[in-house]
Amino acid sequence: MNSKAFRSKSNVLFIMFCMMFMITACGSTVSNNAASETAVATSGSEVSAETIKKVEPVKVVWWHSMSGGLGETVDKLVSDFNSSQDDVQVEAVFQGAYDESLNKLKAAMDSNSSPALMQVYEIGSRFMIDTEAVTPVQTFIDKEQYDITSLEPNILGYYTFDNQLYSMPFNTSNPILYYNKDAFKAAGLDPENPPKTYEELAKAAKALTSEGRSGASFAIYGWFIEQLLANQGVEFIDNGNGRTSPATSSLLNSEASVATLTWWKQMLDEQTLMNLGRKTDDTKKAFAAGQIAMTLDSTASLRGIVSSADGKFEVGTGFLPKPEASADGGVVVGGASLWIMNNKSQEEQQGAWEFIKFLAEPAIQAYWHVNTGYFPITQKAYDEQIVKDNLVAYPQFQTAVDQLHQTKLNLATQGAVMGVFPEARQLTETAIEEVLNNSKSPQQALDDAAKSITGKIQEYNLTVKK
Repeated sequence: MNSKAFRSKSNVLFIMFCMMFMITACGSTVSNNAASETAVATSGSEVSAETIKKVEPVKVVWWHSMSGGLGETVDKLVSDFNSSQDDVQVEAVFQGAYDESLNKLKAAMDSNSSPALMQVYEIGSRFMIDTEAVTPVQTFIDKEQYDITSLEPNILGYYTFDNQLYSMPFNTSNPILYYNKDAFKAAGLDPENPPKTYEELAKAAKALTSEGRSGASFAIYGWFIEQLLANQGVEFIDNGNGRTSPATSSLLNSEASVATLTWWKQMLDEQTLMNLGRKTDDTKKAFAAGQIAMTLDSTASLRGIVSSADGKFEVGTGFLPKPEASADGGVVVGGASLWIMNNKSQEEQQGAWEFIKFLAEPAIQAYWHVNTGYFPITQKAYDEQIVKDNLVAYPQFQTAVDQLHQTKLNLATQGAVMGVFPEARQLTETAIEEVLNNSKSPQQALDDAAKSITGKIQEYNLTVKK
């Protein structure tokens, strides 16, 4: 071989060596979110083509029911999560109100169009478990020994079944008493001492009723009856509220239920309570206008209620009332939780879990709470400065926090679970309506509703019987 040919071959080998070195060096700097697949084969002086392939982030589709300002906050959280790392990208898709969203899931459950992560309202929990289409979040908690000790036990309680946390709480609320402090002063009542019992509330309603103002109004909402019973330690359905074993019958016509509806109706008969129908928006508007002095509503409505009264009167808040000498109880959490669907790949399920953990971080929960009014699910969020500042701006929320923490967790306050809960709530509301409209007595209305609910429970149980 002549020297010119040798130099030429040497140059080729040198260039090939440099290319290999550069590729190797580039591969070593690829982030954890990109993988290099390099195939190098040598035969004498020949090297095959080398390729670097970037792995795309795992896509997690999340169906939710947060609209308006809540939806904007959800979009912000998703954007922050997606920007915080490159492994998982969440796509949030609004699917309408809770009922509509759940119906869409039922239709899509056996197809590729279903989501990896699903927000479901609390009363859909039994249905979600019975579908056998979910991976309990307990699976991921156990796998990595994820610490849940700072999460609110009274919130986790609702979503825990057979000692397993099936879904992660997301947006959580419960009802409290809202009252007009200025009206209390004018009526000679202590504005710093709201009524705590049925009896005290009925008495206050009389004192507060005047020309142009009614003492109180409660929306015809089944959730309120469920809460008023739990506050007395009374269960809504049999078999430990459907928790020791699947429920078979309704307990809506219990003595406590009849007494509660009788108390409600008596105030209406005495013209100290106004019946404004089923919409909580109507009672909120009447309260803001000074037409009613007391109402029940969700803690998630607190900021809006306080703001609507700004410049007109001061809003006070109190615990949910209960009868004198009733048993220990408390409130049941409302709202919704996040479920991981098991018909998706392990990568998608793990991606959903990573997003769930992000949402549970104290700073994220603090942001969510301040911007929505929902409870933080972790107690550590209360250490965040924005939460402290929010409590200064809205001191009424301390009532909600105290009521949650003073709730004694038992089968009543964990909340009822049944596959036909949406229907049961509607039947409860019909019973309340019948009583307030003088169509039926409290006992008859609740007997009829309990019978109908029991029938629906038993029909449902046949569809899931193993």
